Amino acid sequence: MKNMQLAGALSLALVLAACGGGTPTNEATSEQPKEVGHADEGVITLTADQIATAGVQVAAPLVGGAGTIELPATIDGDPQATQVVSAAIAGRVVALNRNLGEGVSRGQTLAVIESREAAQLKGEVEASRARLALANSNLAREQRLFDQRVSPEQDLIAAQTVATEARIALAQAQSQVSAAGGGGGGLNRLGIVAPISGQVIARPVVLGQTVAADAELFRVANLSKVSLSLSLKPEDAGRIRPGAQVTVSASGRSAAAKVSFVSPALDPQTRLVPAIASLDNGGNLWRVGEAVTASVQLAGDGGPSTVRVPSTAVQTVEGRTVVFVRTATGFKAAPVQLGDTAGETVLIRSGLSGRERIATVGSFTLKAELGKSEAAHED
Repeated sequence: MKNMQLAGALSLALVLAACGGGTPTNEATSEQPKEVGHADEGVITLTADQIATAGVQVAAPLVGGAGTIELPATIDGDPQATQVVSAAIAGRVVALNRNLGEGVSRGQTLAVIESREAAQLKGEVEASRARLALANSNLAREQRLFDQRVSPEQDLIAAQTVATEARIALAQAQSQVSAAGGGGGGLNRLGIVAPISGQVIARPVVLGQTVAADAELFRVANLSKVSLSLSLKPEDAGRIRPGAQVTVSASGRSAAAKVSFVSPALDPQTRLVPAIASLDNGGNLWRVGEAVTASVQLAGDGGPSTVRVPSTAVQTVEGRTVVFVRTATGFKAAPVQLGDTAGETVLIRSGLSGRERIATVGSFTLKAELGKSEAAHED
């Protein structure tokens, strides 16, 4: 960068020399542009052609707001709407009912697993159901005998206790089957159901594969909303709040998102601050894993009259921080007081009104020319 800036300064010097930077003769006075001069401190006199040839670009400062930062980001599934569908028991996969990208409904059977454990769980349900039926039958008989004053009350109470225990045992057995899956079409088979409605985004198993308990079979995500994973510099993270606006863009698409979380701790690997933004994806414009650009609104002391300039516009001349302001005859170094940095821009606390036009690119070239000319003026 420094070599490019020095080259730019040298180019400007050559341009000025070619355009009559030396002492003109009387014959050329009426044909050549006005000689570069420095009547006032910090003033550089340049023609429009000289400015263009030197590569100096001019633009108005940015007015309003505290600024934004642009950084790379990644589209992720909403962590609140993404679930792993796993096998609660070990066994062999005998059916896979959904492929990648297909939609599923909550409670729909996605896979069927065959195992001895499934047979044990379902067998316990049937045994508990039979015991409950027997207990209810005995309870009805004891109730009838008690009403006829044939059996004592303690026999009725005992029958009620047995029936209650049998009912609890059946509920427990059914809960175990439900936790493992349910259905499946056979005593030794269990169906694995979708916990949420959404779309299959991963299926790491194949038909006939033997899987262990808790092995991942599917990953289902509701992609009507997605998340934006951001990594912030600590100095920027302090100026981003939950609810901050984010503009997401990639491949000719753009959308608005909102920051939902800014981590209070740095990532130990990257030393950056993780943050998450929520993004509506009703039209399925965004894909999980896609790389995008995020422009995040910063909080701070910005307001409707706040002036911001590109960092490339700011230079230091003789210990003063200056911005080169375009004048009718060239540029003038205007002293400014800086505020917080906002991404690629810096806030100007004083020195500019926002109505000026300033050198945004090539300011170092102007600084070099100013230093050279002032030195010549002192001589």
